[in-house]
Amino acid sequence: MTGFFKNLFLYSVGHTYSNLSRLFLRLFTGIMFLQLCIRQMLNFDAIVPNFQGFMGLSPEVSMTVLVAVELLCAVCIMLGLLTRLSVLFPLVLMLVAEDVILSSQTSMTDQLFNFQPGYPVMFIGIFVFMLLSGPGKISLDYIIAAHFTETPADEATIDNA
Repeated sequence: MTGFFKNLFLYSVGHTYSNLSRLFLRLFTGIMFLQLCIRQMLNFDAIVPNFQGFMGLSPEVSMTVLVAVELLCAVCIMLGLLTRLSVLFPLVLMLVAEDVILSSQTSMTDQLFNFQPGYPVMFIGIFVFMLLSGPGKISLDYIIAAHFTETPADEATIDNA
């Protein structure tokens, strides 16, 4: 019985599954963000009248840009492609959503995001973690970085092995 506990705790300390954990977190967050984006697309006509345009764009164009960028960021986060860059826009979006929730303008927020207080804070925490930790080894970022940082000496070592 002590062997079981020894293996359970000592193995866990020495061997982490951080890359697999980051993959799971990226996939989970991407799927959650995708379902939010799909909900916005399905309720587009109901959301647009209550949505204020930004950067001088009409509400329809602003909402279309918002949904397209959310969709692109969610897919990039799930694939681990430009992860740290892909996390910045949703992070800002969730900060704005939390600000709107806290500022008593809940009717627009309820229709646009359908968030409960604290929901954007969860996303903010996850996005800050991803920004700091990166995508991990199970990502396109890692594959691309490994491809471009591979030196001829590394290839010779691999060929001789």
